Amino acid sequence: MSRHHDHDEIHEHDLGLQHDLGTLRTRSLGRRGVLGIFGGLGVAAVAAGCGSDSSGTATTTDASGVEVAEGEIPEETAGPYPGDGSNGPNVLTESGVVRSDITSSFGSASGVAAGISLTLRFKVYDLTGEDVEILAGAAVYAWHCDSAGNYSMYDGDAVNENYLRGVQETGEDGWLQFTTIFPGCYAGRWPHVHFEVYESLDKATSASNKLRTSQLAFPQDVCEQVYATSGYESSASNLGGVSLDSDGIFSDGYSLQLATMTGSVEDGFVATLNVPI
Repeated sequence: MSRHHDHDEIHEHDLGLQHDLGTLRTRSLGRRGVLGIFGGLGVAAVAAGCGSDSSGTATTTDASGVEVAEGEIPEETAGPYPGDGSNGPNVLTESGVVRSDITSSFGSASGVAAGISLTLRFKVYDLTGEDVEILAGAAVYAWHCDSAGNYSMYDGDAVNENYLRGVQETGEDGWLQFTTIFPGCYAGRWPHVHFEVYESLDKATSASNKLRTSQLAFPQDVCEQVYATSGYESSASNLGGVSLDSDGIFSDGYSLQLATMTGSVEDGFVATLNVPI
């Protein structure tokens, strides 16, 4: 039986990029500023030698020869359950939040989130210069709901837990990863992971220091495979009521936020996303 969530209704903080554009503070519209506002709309080139990938998304090539989608990853809402001090509790100040495996709670909480295994892999790029550069030493805070659609620290049976939240630092190659579980689908939203990018671990203590907030989306075929398994019963029906094109966040474009997936239900999935900022 499906449960009503507070986040079943679109929150003011969950209205998407078009709403956020109206509240962005005035700033200099240099190359970074224009790309930051318009994301992957192609209003500016990241670097010379741009092309396109198989989906038609404009791409450029970093110093190591890897194709990166053109434009900064879109700024999105953190939603009503960020846990970064901007709306209630701040998990970023707690000892133990810097960790790769986020399936279990830490500190005084002891719960473990059940679900299909998922590895999240992010590669962070810096677009502030003339060339695309790998952003080493940056920090990413990632969080998402559990298999029942609850957010730890705020919601339902997960209110006294802090699992499915953690911070990691990018290596010299710009990569970082989290071990977690595939999130559920709650009514009104496409399955997603929230994340914030910070300049460094030292800065990753408050939302006021963040460089970018965005969301990762999952492909429909993978969601359908996961939600056919035990523990995701409500997600299967909720997924049928929303699409990437109707979702309040991704409906204005998701090409830069759709994860590349590998793996299986039996072995677990790996979701990979480039994060140019």
